[in-house]
Amino acid sequence: MARNATNELLQKAKKSKSDEFYTQLSDIDSELQHYKNHFKNKVVYCNCDDPKNSNFFYYFASNFKELGLKKLITACYREQVKDLFNTQEDEKGFFFEYTGTGGEKNKPGSADIVYFNGNGDFRSSESIELLKQSDIVVTNPPFSLFREYVAQLIKYGKKFLIIGNINAITYKEIFKLIKENKAWLGINLGRGISGFIVPEHYELYGTETRIDSLGNRIVSPNNCLWLTNLDTSKRHEDIVLTKRYFGNEAEYQKYDNYDGINVDRTQDIPVDYKGFMGVPITFLHKFNPNQFEIIKFRKGNDGKDLSVNGKCPYFRILIKNKQIRTDLIENR
Repeated sequence: MARNATNELLQKAKKSKSDEFYTQLSDIDSELQHYKNHFKNKVVYCNCDDPKNSNFFYYFASNFKELGLKKLITACYREQVKDLFNTQEDEKGFFFEYTGTGGEKNKPGSADIVYFNGNGDFRSSESIELLKQSDIVVTNPPFSLFREYVAQLIKYGKKFLIIGNINAITYKEIFKLIKENKAWLGINLGRGISGFIVPEHYELYGTETRIDSLGNRIVSPNNCLWLTNLDTSKRHEDIVLTKRYFGNEAEYQKYDNYDGINVDRTQDIPVDYKGFMGVPITFLHKFNPNQFEIIKFRKGNDGKDLSVNGKCPYFRILIKNKQIRTDLIENR
């Protein structure tokens, strides 16, 4: 009930194009601690953030010297007139450049703000000019514009670390990037992202919602991820495989429309199978490109969803093991 409730809120936001979800500082800190070596002498751009309220801005401003940043640029879509969520349609967007000094308690004063001629949308020419000056983009972009947002980052060759919905994996544009090793999942996923701050007009119900000690209204959808092209050591850790295919063939059904076997859980990937395997999309959270090859997503040879005995399991990613234990096959 609770999960359906919070997912429904996200869907409503997507339909209304008003992705009013703001990231908690604890979630930003939990993820960013794994990438600190990437930021020395770099310009970071948070192009979906009001510097007066954004926890992304606060994180980078507070850790500016520790990270060795060269500059932090934070841009906002229209003026946040009253608070994090209330905007005026005719207001201009603005940005703030931080170089380690100025501002009170790491927050910009009115004299520090530079207004755009337009509304500050990340797709605007003014925002793109700032994007060109940056090295790494870190933010929580509008989920309803996720494909377009990522396409822009790729177009301009930017490093990035951004939050999205887990379903973004299923977008053909995003999956293509993952398959081609141009993007991958970050460290935290699902419940590893504890929740988002939402405005007062969002209804809170179910066990996955709460109000924190500061009065922030928190929704925890438990279905989000970090997408990045910043490398981490975890990405190169092998999945420990303990299952065997040979001798347990009945546990691995073959697809009707593809020469491969169905694997329901990542932990059940057999160590001794050299053919194609269909695994859950959550496999990508543990995917090591040195251990596995991604073949394709979801479809069989007939262009239809992968099926077993006429039934289609939930979305599957077809993979192949690069490190097959040939000794186990030969000695079976």
